Amino acid sequence: MKKVNLLGPLFGFALMAAASVYADPDPNFHIYLAFGQSNMEGQGTIESQDKTVNPRFQMLSTIDNFNGRKLGTWNEAIPPLANKHGGLGPTDYFGRTLVEKLDPQIRVGVVVVAIAGCSIVAFDSPMDQGYLNDQAGWFKDIVKDYGGDPYKRLVDMAKKAKEDGVIKGIIFHQGETDEGDSDWPSKVKKVYDRLVKDVGLDENIPFFAGEVPYQGSSKGTNNNIRKLPEKSKNFYLVSAEGLNDLDMMRIHFSSQGYRDFGKRYAEKVMEVLGDKLNPVATSTPESSSAETPTSSSGDAPASSGAENSSSSAGPADGSSSSVKSPESSADATSSSEGSEAIRAVQAKGVTIGKMVVSQNEIVVPVNLDRASRVNVSVYSVLGKQVMSMDAMFSAGENTVNLDASKLPVGNYLVSVQAGSARSTARIDIAR
Repeated sequence: MKKVNLLGPLFGFALMAAASVYADPDPNFHIYLAFGQSNMEGQGTIESQDKTVNPRFQMLSTIDNFNGRKLGTWNEAIPPLANKHGGLGPTDYFGRTLVEKLDPQIRVGVVVVAIAGCSIVAFDSPMDQGYLNDQAGWFKDIVKDYGGDPYKRLVDMAKKAKEDGVIKGIIFHQGETDEGDSDWPSKVKKVYDRLVKDVGLDENIPFFAGEVPYQGSSKGTNNNIRKLPEKSKNFYLVSAEGLNDLDMMRIHFSSQGYRDFGKRYAEKVMEVLGDKLNPVATSTPESSSAETPTSSSGDAPASSGAENSSSSAGPADGSSSSVKSPESSADATSSSEGSEAIRAVQAKGVTIGKMVVSQNEIVVPVNLDRASRVNVSVYSVLGKQVMSMDAMFSAGENTVNLDASKLPVGNYLVSVQAGSARSTARIDIAR
């Protein structure tokens, strides 16, 4: 049995991002574009409760070398999400709420570009140099971090994100700087139309605009924001009513205000999109048996899978996982107690066979028509990743074995992905 070392969770997600090279976009990876000014950038203090995030919520870095994140890579959505000048913002708890409320098969990603104090003209492309020259040095630094053209960076990263998932909507918070501009709603509509065209989005993709604080110093901005639905049937408002805990300037929400506002964005998205947020079937399931199936037969042809690697946020005692060819999988244990069979999944030449979970081992048969990367992750009921392995396999039959012997007794969620095929199931480990 070839052992696989367990590494840190960030490396595991880097491998998951690398897997997109081999896979079609995952229809169950829901992505949202987010742009605006300081309230979208986030000005809340990042507290300890904000530093742990469900790994199903990820952010695509729109800035290079930002908090160790590389441009165009998916990372755990730990704030700040926009840039080095930002803090906790509405996007943080927008994504967290979605992964909490939606089916466990759904992952959520955000692509954030925001500039404190910017006018809507900052999202013209190319940016007007006369406008930029009049701005403060820190403003110019942010624009520089976005490659000198924030709108183009948003478009480029949106196209990159489309390679991995499906863009479901746009969230927006801007307007304070343009409070006195009666033409602002029309300018926002022009940016929306251009973004839809340049990224190649559905012409009816929803656009969610958040209000500013009702008791804030820029409360007059709401007069413009509330006119946005007149410009398009695809425009929706997110209320800021009652969110009156503000910063000293009375422009920005407090940290708790951002958490609450992010939840409101998510609730509005769920209200508008409804069933469109349900998991997409990427498989032709086989009927599952009530009996516990056995592991793969030793008579199956061997696999030549290679480049095995693994990550974990779980057992700290060095427990390991392994990758086997079917001819060596006959010693995989299975029991009727604490085990569960998962239906086979088929999609674009990938079959995830019936998975067997025993007290001490998780056995996952995977058959590939072409070389692909396979990821198997185990999550606690609270959404914390406790084990993950990621390996590149050649075409043919393969078996992934995870050592579950060190996992505490309890309920878990197992997620398996190979190419565009994904299967999840709740399991019980009882001893």
